[in-house]
Amino acid sequence: MGLSPRSLPDFPWDSLVPYRARAAEHPDGLVDLSVGTPVDPTPAVIRDALAAAADAPGYPTTHGTVALREAVAAWFARRRNAPGVDPAAVLPTVGSKELVAMLPAYLGLGEGDVVVHPGAAYPTYDVGARLAGAAPRAADRVEDWRGDPSVRLVWVNSPSNPTGAVAAAEHLAEVVAAAREIGALVASDECYAELGWTGEPVPSILDPAVCGGSQEGVLAVYSLSKQSNLAGYRAAFVAGDPAVVRGLLEVRKHAGMIVPAPVQAAMTVALGDDAHVAEQKERYRRRREELLPAVRAAGFRVDHSNAGLYLWATRDEDCWDTLDFLAAHGILAAPGAFYGEAARRHVRIALTAGDSEVSAASSRLAKRG
Repeated sequence: MGLSPRSLPDFPWDSLVPYRARAAEHPDGLVDLSVGTPVDPTPAVIRDALAAAADAPGYPTTHGTVALREAVAAWFARRRNAPGVDPAAVLPTVGSKELVAMLPAYLGLGEGDVVVHPGAAYPTYDVGARLAGAAPRAADRVEDWRGDPSVRLVWVNSPSNPTGAVAAAEHLAEVVAAAREIGALVASDECYAELGWTGEPVPSILDPAVCGGSQEGVLAVYSLSKQSNLAGYRAAFVAGDPAVVRGLLEVRKHAGMIVPAPVQAAMTVALGDDAHVAEQKERYRRRREELLPAVRAAGFRVDHSNAGLYLWATRDEDCWDTLDFLAAHGILAAPGAFYGEAARRHVRIALTAGDSEVSAASSRLAKRG
C-alpha cells in the first residue's frame, strides 16, 4: 500500500503557462500578480542576525532554541492578544506549508478520518488530507460538520488566502467549541495576521476570547514569510496545545525536520523587531491603495480583501475568462479555480510586486478599452 501520484490533484500553477505567455506578449511586458512571493529586501537586522549565526557546525535543536521559543511566546502576547503561550509548546517548522501538508499524517490520521477546511482555500489543506489517506471536506459552516465523530482535524484560515476575509472571534470560538465536542483538533493558519487593512480585529485561535483561556485542542500556525520577507528562509512555527506539540516534536525528531540554526537565530531577532513589520506593511498599503481603485475601474467587484496580500476580485464570469481579460493587458493573476469550486468566479490579484510593476498594472487597467 502506498500513495499514488494519481490520488493528488495536478499542481495548479502549471495551468497558467499559456496565460503567462499571452501576457508576456504585451508591448510593455508582463506584470505577474499571480503569486504571493515577497519581492522586497529582507530587513538588514534579520540578515545581520543570520550572518552572525552562520558558524553553525553542530546539529540544531528540533524543538528550537529557548530564545526562539520565548520570542514566539512574547510575540503572541504582544501582537496577537494571546498571553500564556508556553514556550515549551512552540515548535519551529520549515516554512508553514510543510506543516500544513504533513499535519494530518503527523497526527496519525488515515482512512475513515475527515479533515475539514474552508470552501475557498489554499490547496494544501486538501492535499495534506490526501497524503495521509484521510478525506478532505470543504465546509464553511460549523453546522456542516458539527457532531460528526469522523472529523478529526479542522483547518481555519484567517485572514483567508485567497479571499482576505477575517473571521470574527465569535465564529472562531464556535469552531473551537464544536471541535472539542467531538475531540477534533483545530489548526488555525494565521500567516497574514499582521496585514489587516480596515482596523477590524484579527483574532488568533489562541486569544482567550476564542479558546476560552485553554489551548487544549488548538494550534496556531504562523510564518514570517509575509511580514518579514523571509520566504526564502523557510521560517515558521506552530504553537498551542502542549500535548499535541510534544507529539509533533517527537515525530519531527525521528524525521529530521529541523529549522537550520542560523534561521532560528534570524527568527528570534525578527520576532522581537516590530519596526520592520510596520515598514513592510506600509509598502503593501501604498500598493493596495494604488491597485484597488484601478481594479474597480476595470469593472471588477472586490470582495472581502480586508487583510492579507491579495484582492479577491470578480467580473461575474468564469475565472479563466477573467484571466484572458487580464492577460490581454499583460497582467497575470491566479484563477479562483485553484482554491475550490466555490471560488471559480473570482481571481486573486497579488500585491507582491514592486512599486513600478503595481503602477504599470494600475495604469493598464485604468486605461482599459
